[in-house]
Amino acid sequence: MLKAEELTYMEELSYREKVILRCIIEEFIHSAVPIGSRFLSKSTDINLSPATIRNVMSDLEDLNYLTHTHTSAGRVPTDKGYRYFVNELMETEPLVQNEKDLLSSQINDPDIVKDEVYKEVSRILGRLSKEISIVSQPYLSQGIFEKLELINLSTTKILVVVSIKSGLMRTLLFDIESGITREKMEKATRILNEKLGGLTLTEIRNTFTERIRDIQSDSKGVLKVFIDSIDKIFQDEKEGMTLYIGGTTEILSQPEFGDTQNYRNIIELTDEKNIVVHVLNNMPVDVNGISISIGAENKDEKLKNYSIISSEYNIGDVKGRVALIGPKRMNYSKMVSMLNFTSKIITEKV
Repeated sequence: MLKAEELTYMEELSYREKVILRCIIEEFIHSAVPIGSRFLSKSTDINLSPATIRNVMSDLEDLNYLTHTHTSAGRVPTDKGYRYFVNELMETEPLVQNEKDLLSSQINDPDIVKDEVYKEVSRILGRLSKEISIVSQPYLSQGIFEKLELINLSTTKILVVVSIKSGLMRTLLFDIESGITREKMEKATRILNEKLGGLTLTEIRNTFTERIRDIQSDSKGVLKVFIDSIDKIFQDEKEGMTLYIGGTTEILSQPEFGDTQNYRNIIELTDEKNIVVHVLNNMPVDVNGISISIGAENKDEKLKNYSIISSEYNIGDVKGRVALIGPKRMNYSKMVSMLNFTSKIITEKV
């Protein structure tokens, strides 16, 4: 298997090599059948003889851009071949209007509450892409703290509402000692808002105890709730990220998953959300906000047979992720357009 570090080196290919490599990858993405020289000569506009194409294919195989199976004379792309295609040869394929309308309808539907939007988008994205689709909720821990509210629900229960500047909020219910007066709660709220304003939730989580060290003892009864539950109140979602997953049925239409073991493997992978979260959080983002990781580039062994495409969306000063996981033979050109559009509409509408 090609090692991930080997993918960083790419030879400069000739024009003829680029044309043939591009045709092979595009045809293989479409058909899932190894591509032979006679097929390329007859079915494309390359205008070269099968013998000439065969020689070029042999050179590309020597450079590890192509390989062949034991049962066919045709070639299939390697991880390195896909990487060269994505970096140097690919042109994005625009979405058709119907696809845009299906994705937009979930964002604009007034009957869908905000938290359900991510679930619905993952469902439609899986349906359109026929890959495993993943939508994460925005990472509130990146957001700038705006204010805290403590709402007294009973003598022993309070509702904590943490608001950030992007307009998003986190609400949690806590038990408190009886006898804490409204005045003490209001004082504690005022002190916390003064001390925590302008910080990210992650900064608050990491420095909270130090920041409240000098607070007078009469406020510490309320603050004990925060001291004891700091990880929960200012949780870093990168450790416990909420993911919505779609496409688990649609991906069965891909030839790679005709084997039920392959299907079982990818479903088990999506069930292990800690692996998916770790991968998404560590994928480098290009200047367009897109990340693509192919086969051996994925450090986790369970992902070596798959590719992942990920895009960031923004809601104010916080970010989330939209991603697709599928066979290395996925239609990168179309999937990049689909993720770009999905991220754009979430950014603009949510």
